[in-house]
Amino acid sequence: MAQNGEIIAMPVPDGAAIEICEVGPRDGFQIEKAIIPTDRKIAIVNELIDAGLKKIQVTSFVSPRAVPQLADAAEVLAGVEKKPGVVLSALVPNAKGAERAAKTQVDIMGLFCSASEAHSLKNVNASIEATLARFPPVVEIAKAAGKRVQGGVATVFGCPFEGEVPPEAVVRIARFYRDLGIVDLNLGDTTGMATPATVKAVLAALRQAVPEMAVTLHFHNTRGVGLANVMVGLSEGITRYDSSIGGLGGCPFAAGATGNICTEDLVYLLQESGYRTGVDLDRLIGVARLTQDVIGRELPGQVMKAGPRLTRHGLDDVSTAAG
Repeated sequence: MAQNGEIIAMPVPDGAAIEICEVGPRDGFQIEKAIIPTDRKIAIVNELIDAGLKKIQVTSFVSPRAVPQLADAAEVLAGVEKKPGVVLSALVPNAKGAERAAKTQVDIMGLFCSASEAHSLKNVNASIEATLARFPPVVEIAKAAGKRVQGGVATVFGCPFEGEVPPEAVVRIARFYRDLGIVDLNLGDTTGMATPATVKAVLAALRQAVPEMAVTLHFHNTRGVGLANVMVGLSEGITRYDSSIGGLGGCPFAAGATGNICTEDLVYLLQESGYRTGVDLDRLIGVARLTQDVIGRELPGQVMKAGPRLTRHGLDDVSTAAG
């Protein structure tokens, strides 16, 4: 049985609780060109909490020049109405970002490093070695502030510049995190290149090398197999997944990137498959529609359009076939 996301090669049993981390306010908003007002961001996060989501990645303490959309990170976190049991996280790229995050109500500081050298240079303008060298001071700042740390790996399942990413490249970074005392590992499918086969291969390598690390799977739906990869993760014993409201998202530093797997679609799949999420799906659909209105364009989520499986319609809602 999977416990706390630990990599155990046994299917997650029916009725088990699945932890969903909503990343739309960070991964989704960061790619939007039109600046979203701070109060609208806060409203969406608070609505997500009210819908039952217990873990939310609210923002990122990156350079405002690099990602202007997230320049209001501290202000957004200050406005979130945090409830008991809710965990808030934010990405931090370096010690400067960690110092800013330490002054907020964030619970988890997320580190991130690409497993691909080319993507690392495009994404953070630094090599993998240089990126990893920034992390020990971040861990010390987080510990001093009483914050937890999650170690993230990007381009785990493939790189748009280099192609295949060997599992050994992912293992190398996971071991670095473990040696820093980090046991919480996030595996990022940054540009939607994951397949069932690559998911199994990476998890097998990590299971062999760092079995003590707890894993979250972060899939994008670039090629339409995001939820299929979730089913593979469940078959491999993984109980923790990232997703984005309405299917927002995409790496701003990778060509052809599209959104994350959609939160309401994921919740629907899990609940219909007999798992517990603790999320009110109807209320979540309402948040997806609110987010769509704020963004100002149609979002790719499917359940927000069709509704749950047993949604009833009146006979007069559709036309009758002629003839």
